[in-house]
Amino acid sequence: MPKGNSNVIKEAHKKVVALAYSGLCVFEFGIVSEIFGLNRPEIKGPWYSFQTVALEAGPLQAAGGLEFTASGSLSDLEQAEIIIIPGWRGKDEAVPHIICRALQGAHERGARIVSICSGIYVLAAAGLLGGRKVTTHWKYLHDFGEKYPQAILEPDSIYVDDEDIMTSAGSSAGIDLCLHIVRKDYGAKIANSVARRLVMHAHRQGGQTQYIEQPVPEEKEAHRLSGALDHIRSNLGETHSISDLANLSGMSSRSFQRKFNTLTGMPVGRWIIQERLMQARTLLETSEASIDDIAHAVGVPNVEGLRYHFRNHFGVSPGQYRKRFSV
Repeated sequence: MPKGNSNVIKEAHKKVVALAYSGLCVFEFGIVSEIFGLNRPEIKGPWYSFQTVALEAGPLQAAGGLEFTASGSLSDLEQAEIIIIPGWRGKDEAVPHIICRALQGAHERGARIVSICSGIYVLAAAGLLGGRKVTTHWKYLHDFGEKYPQAILEPDSIYVDDEDIMTSAGSSAGIDLCLHIVRKDYGAKIANSVARRLVMHAHRQGGQTQYIEQPVPEEKEAHRLSGALDHIRSNLGETHSISDLANLSGMSSRSFQRKFNTLTGMPVGRWIIQERLMQARTLLETSEASIDDIAHAVGVPNVEGLRYHFRNHFGVSPGQYRKRFSV
């Protein structure tokens, strides 16, 4: 794809199928349908083609009593390049052989198999997770680990991309994984465009902790802190002292640091570095600016500092990242 502000896609569309079944988790299915199945006139060129396929006899009952039928066919499933399984109907519910066989066949021909939340039980039942890195919702981790010890659980991740097997934690993590797939297929600009339409932050790293036990800030405090967060994100190139941010939020420095950590799960300095790295990554993907200029734009004093933090966070240097992911 060209650099610049274009939302033009030149690659052919990719065929996505969502698997439907009795007891379907409708919110997680809605995530998949919204991201891959919605018409996107703002994006020029072929988008994903999307179908819903059920391998059980219908009509089916979704969670909450909704009755539905799926319009897709077995042929659609056999041609799909990406197959997504929303949350399964129960961690102790057997997965029908017809679903297992279909997923095995799809995996053998090279399709990407994706699960959201408890959908991982379907992948495991199909025998696809031996030696594979995976994650699921924190409440299923112990049960899943006992039932399928051959899988390599990454409990602190919101999603895991193990090439042709992708798994996510709870429902909101499914949104992050789906955006990650868009980003991987079509680049940061297109993924950001989809995120804007969803009115959400463009991307969370898969390795981000999915659950932090912490008190919920009072609403008025969260509102005051959100102003500071927005200010930092809008001015990443500037220096942000604790005292200035505390004054902006109408708090003492001590209270600001304590409540910031409660809200975000990390100290102020680490959060700012993370935001700077996220912006640096986007600039590496979508612009031709030099790495020195990018370091300056995101508020890192020198390129050596950017390389140090970038490698620690992403495992590669900025230059290596640009070669792999520049659009």
